[in-house]
Amino acid sequence: MAKFDISPVNGGTGSCALRSSILTKSEDWLEANYAPTPRGRVRPEFTRMWPHDVAAKPIPWGVYPQATPGSIPRIFACLLVAMGTAVADPVVVGPPDAPATSQPVIVPRATFRPSADLDGTYLWLGPIGAASFIADKWDSTFGGEAAVVVVREHAPLGLVGANLGASRWTVRGGGRVWVDALVGTHLLGRMMGASVGPILELSEIAHPRLGASVGVWGFAGITPFVRVGSVSQLGMFAELGVHIALPVLRR
Repeated sequence: MAKFDISPVNGGTGSCALRSSILTKSEDWLEANYAPTPRGRVRPEFTRMWPHDVAAKPIPWGVYPQATPGSIPRIFACLLVAMGTAVADPVVVGPPDAPATSQPVIVPRATFRPSADLDGTYLWLGPIGAASFIADKWDSTFGGEAAVVVVREHAPLGLVGANLGASRWTVRGGGRVWVDALVGTHLLGRMMGASVGPILELSEIAHPRLGASVGVWGFAGITPFVRVGSVSQLGMFAELGVHIALPVLRR
């Protein structure tokens, strides 16, 4: 009968050859072998994929190979370093937002006094010059005057105030100082008024002499005035002059 022998050639250590033959019964008993010929032993771990037999493949998202017992501590160390770096970053705080206003701020409209409105309190300063007849002689005086007045154009008494003045004689020497009370009202479209007050006459060779005067004045850009009075030991006098009143302060 036909038998196939698949036992290895050269004692089982080389390549295998398939041979067929027609054997007799005696040969069949002697050489027939129905069991497979024992092969060389293969290590059992070859099919178990030990890490020493199979190379680890790199992870697509990292630079390290597949997880091994030594790579787990490295992963935790990287996480700790990343957390420490994030905590150490400085925090920049911007300026606080301005609080929202509940209502818009409304600025009242500015109001100015009309230029034609002359009511108020004034300080007037200016020079004064006059020609006087005293002791039967004419002489002239030059000096200055300051006046503080309150103006109310539409009131019956439109002006109330006082003035202080001083002047010097040009020929006879000496001079005079006076203080007058002033009142005024509107007449003929102009402010006109009166003055009254004491006078102190001064001389380089005589003692001061006390006197008094009364006068009238009118304002027309400049202030012309006429004044008459009396001085002890000198008698009556008359004076005609002009005062240039310059408003330097208004309240």
